[in-house]
Amino acid sequence: MTTESDPSYPAHWEADVVLRDGGTARIRPITTEDAGRLVSFYEQVSDESKYYRFFAPYPRLSDRDVHRFTHHDYVDRVGLAATIGGEFIATVRFDRIGPEGRPASAPADEAEVAFLVQDAHQGRGVASALLEHIGAVARERGIRRFAAEVLPANSKMIKVFTDVGYQQKRSFEDGAVRLTLDLEPTAESLAVQRAREQRAEARSVQRLLDPGSVAVIGVSRSGGGVGAAALRNLRDTGFHGHLYAVNEAASADLLDGVRAYRTVADIGAPVDLAVVAVPADRVPDAVRACGEHGVQGLVVLSAGYGESGPAGLQRQRELVRQVRSYGMRLIGPNAFGVINTAPDVELNASLAPTPASARGRIGLFTQSGAIGIALLSGLLRRGEGLSSFVSAGNRADVSGNDILQYWYDDDSTDVALMYLETLGNPRKFTRLARRTAAVKPVVVARGGRHTPAGHVVPGTRLPESTVSELLRQAGVIRVDTVTELVDVGLLLAGQPLPAGPRVAILGNSESLGVLTYDACLTRGLRPLPPLDLTTAATPRDFRTALADALASPDCDAVVVTAIPWVGENAPADDLAGALRDAVAEHPGKPVAVVHVELGALAEALSTAAGTVAPRPATAITPTAPAAPTTPVAGAPVAQTPPPGTPRPADTPPAADTATRPGTAGEGRIPAYPAAERAVRAIAEAVRYAQWRRSLADAGQVPEYEDIDEAGAATQLAALLAGAADSPITLDEADARALLSRYGIRVLPTLPAPDADAAVRAARALGYPVALKTTAPHLRHRADLGGVRLGLTTETELRRAYDELADALGKPAELLPVVQAMVPRGVDTVVRSVIDPAAGAVLSFGLAGVPSELLGDTAHRLVPATDRDAAALIRSIRAAPLLFGWRGSDPVDTPALEELLLRLSRLVHDHPEVIGVSLEPVVVATEGLSVLSATVRVARPPVRTDLGPRTLPSY
Repeated sequence: MTTESDPSYPAHWEADVVLRDGGTARIRPITTEDAGRLVSFYEQVSDESKYYRFFAPYPRLSDRDVHRFTHHDYVDRVGLAATIGGEFIATVRFDRIGPEGRPASAPADEAEVAFLVQDAHQGRGVASALLEHIGAVARERGIRRFAAEVLPANSKMIKVFTDVGYQQKRSFEDGAVRLTLDLEPTAESLAVQRAREQRAEARSVQRLLDPGSVAVIGVSRSGGGVGAAALRNLRDTGFHGHLYAVNEAASADLLDGVRAYRTVADIGAPVDLAVVAVPADRVPDAVRACGEHGVQGLVVLSAGYGESGPAGLQRQRELVRQVRSYGMRLIGPNAFGVINTAPDVELNASLAPTPASARGRIGLFTQSGAIGIALLSGLLRRGEGLSSFVSAGNRADVSGNDILQYWYDDDSTDVALMYLETLGNPRKFTRLARRTAAVKPVVVARGGRHTPAGHVVPGTRLPESTVSELLRQAGVIRVDTVTELVDVGLLLAGQPLPAGPRVAILGNSESLGVLTYDACLTRGLRPLPPLDLTTAATPRDFRTALADALASPDCDAVVVTAIPWVGENAPADDLAGALRDAVAEHPGKPVAVVHVELGALAEALSTAAGTVAPRPATAITPTAPAAPTTPVAGAPVAQTPPPGTPRPADTPPAADTATRPGTAGEGRIPAYPAAERAVRAIAEAVRYAQWRRSLADAGQVPEYEDIDEAGAATQLAALLAGAADSPITLDEADARALLSRYGIRVLPTLPAPDADAAVRAARALGYPVALKTTAPHLRHRADLGGVRLGLTTETELRRAYDELADALGKPAELLPVVQAMVPRGVDTVVRSVIDPAAGAVLSFGLAGVPSELLGDTAHRLVPATDRDAAALIRSIRAAPLLFGWRGSDPVDTPALEELLLRLSRLVHDHPEVIGVSLEPVVVATEGLSVLSATVRVARPPVRTDLGPRTLPSY
């Protein structure tokens, strides 16, 4: 007998999955304790579905059937169930069979598979999810093929098999369709799996942001508290769906003008979204009530979870398990809330009241409520609105990855802004970000890069430089501060992408123009000489100059600088109108305005199109309770203003932007109080535009005819046979043999335990030679004097040997070796390492202490294309040394690129290779030489990104 507490129970097969309609289900192995659940499940299946499963009328399961379907050895017979609320909604099983189709054991590698899905849950993608998971289980148990017999009329199940993307065969035998599926993942099956993942996760977020009805649980009768604040914001924003208030002590039909009930069950109508604002110890009861009522998703504002310590973290894990058991998704806990400004939704289930002008084209995701307040305030203050906003708090379930899936095909979002403290799953994030960035900009600011001890948000093990490199490779615009996040977002939301790096500068201050020119050079742009219009310039002069610049084929972007006029001259709104007219006359190039002590210009720019009223700037203030009730991070306690008193955010703030006539935000000209900020935004837009253009030719992973992939696999299998689970470092001979199978030749070295041995080695290799130490503390440290080069005679070699021994220690400690000299060139370092979070990473830099000290190393994800390799060697700051710096001869960079590509192929083809270091690699004017190599191998780590779809476990 096998139960969930049995040691043989495969707990690692348990998983939560998102279904096609955005709901969730739990997949787990079936145990002997599931007999009652199985019988109950079968009773709810229609006679037609039973007929399709058993090819005959089968009204009920016999005791023998129940025993067979609940007793498994989890090797040759496996059954999985999809559950919601602890009850079965679907099952799948396989039985291993032999060549004749009869029950068999290993090494038979084929199994018969069959599904049964409850009619009420058909069409939700349950069978597809189960097929992915049962397929992964089968591969783990050595099964390579599935066989299935399906009645021709069972078109839904046939479609499940045919759409999965596996290699398959189809035949018609004895009145049934027989399908055979090869379970080895293919590019097509992976593409199908990821497309399903995107649709399901996007739909799950859409259900949270576009509900037809919302219940706020924890609304106080006094009108104070977090729940009442969230309710007022939902009501005052004009939510288009049904709105309910829930308070277990409610004695009136209305709370704050909204229909009130004691429990969710009393509502008597469907509830799509519940906003939970009760103390943490009462949240489980609220979740249970929501789950039993069929609520689709939760926003939990309540604090007291992972941010409060180990006990809170355990409470958070239990919350996630409970929420998912009912098929719901969760934003939070400790969340600030969600906003959707779509005109047919107008949802504000957050603690931030938003004005009517908050609608825009920017999507905003934050993990921090406090940062969310700052970003909302900054965007609205500068006249930009949002399409959607999610402040996920502790990010226990819904994460930035889910929001990216939603934004990818959300027509209301043109720019995605994200403030992240952790990446969670960097491999998945970079994959999703790359796909999203191909159609719309993704701008990321990261906090928590240097996590203090005891901080609730765990830091990543990846070096920050590596994280930044990988994000940029995925097309993500990486910024350092929330101010830069807003600056860049404003430009991208309102302006077209530049066609190149050439920037025209014009304005009425020569000094400000020079500052802008210098900032452009610092950011790698190509500025044109600034055009000084003099302080006497009129708005007409600005319009003419800007129109000329935009019409010129010699520039790709324009920065307009403006300082106050001396005396009374043209008002700011005239200048804003002139700039707007010039842009309208010559669209297609981005324009940014730099203003110094011209707040009136910023205000006029925002009101020129009549989209924002000219009022004093205000910041968003989170609505807060009159007295403390439920603790919610980021919601400071304050007094609720008297009725009729306008809240600060009810007044549209003054903005730093201008809009052409039409949709708010379309063609908006962003304004900045400093030249450096405007130029930084343009520079990021230039780099992003270049990345977008590069997608048209992403490059190829080249094939090399001399690569011996099968031989490398055989060698690795032999090396790891009987090895422990911990990684091993190959000796020099094995490392050289493995690398040579991929065309990477390592220059041989001969040991020199004494001077006579060194002389014999030199004779074997041929003079001139190098003598160097290989002791760990001296390895690759030429600066410590452990290397002697260009030794041409036996006398020189013996002298050098004695000098090393006298200076650094005994030969037994130094472990000296002799190596043939190679042509002089530039010393470089090529490495690859498997990071558990990001996957295989290829790195390149110059050898030596200066590069290590400055962190001058570039990184790319594996597998690298030929374009990746070319970009990799050119992206380090010391790259000019490779291309003829100060009159030196350029080195053979094509040979270096080929080395990088060969190493990339090795670690991609063989996940057992978890680390390779080639140091130094001497790149000469013709060819290169690998002088030393270190290779580490281990049993292949589990590739979670290639497995079945699953939510992060808790």
